[in-house]
Amino acid sequence: MSSFSMPWPFKKKTPPKDTNHNTNKDDDSKKKREEEENEVYMEEFGVTDRLLDYVSGFTINAFKDYPLLDDGRDAHADPSAASASSVSKDLTDWQERHAVLVLSRVKELSQLRYVLCPRHLKEKQFWRIYFLLVKTYTSPYEIRAIQKAKHRMMELENDKFVDKAAIEVEMTDTKHTSGSLSKLQCDPEHFADEV
Repeated sequence: MSSFSMPWPFKKKTPPKDTNHNTNKDDDSKKKREEEENEVYMEEFGVTDRLLDYVSGFTINAFKDYPLLDDGRDAHADPSAASASSVSKDLTDWQERHAVLVLSRVKELSQLRYVLCPRHLKEKQFWRIYFLLVKTYTSPYEIRAIQKAKHRMMELENDKFVDKAAIEVEMTDTKHTSGSLSKLQCDPEHFADEV
């Protein structure tokens, strides 16, 4: 009887030995790069140190006493502009991401939201007031995001147009080629005359 031996598949993993300091430097540079990428991401959504300082000073009264009309519009806003903006009462994708980032960074705002919603304000009202209060801080970033989105849409439309034109050219070439082949197949005397 022969014995069959296999290596044991569950090896004890030992941590790599840190014989040089290059791994520490690599880890530090990786962490630094991740922090920089995180800062760029945060800034893309308007979450800056200046905004965080401003938001951390919000009080319950800032939200409770903010004059909103019954339908959630700003009482100080231009009525014609308010009717246009009240069409979409939900947050945009940019605003949602901004809100999540701010809530994760400013615990005071999370606590205010917990206290105010839904006892004193509806969630939509809370965010409507928030974005009106921080409008001067966030509007340049939101406008930049809208411009980027429009630019991407234009690029996609251009790509579709180029693809459609290429397909049309290819189809036209195919029609001409198949048309001449069918002509040759249908009229062998004509083919003999041309050759």
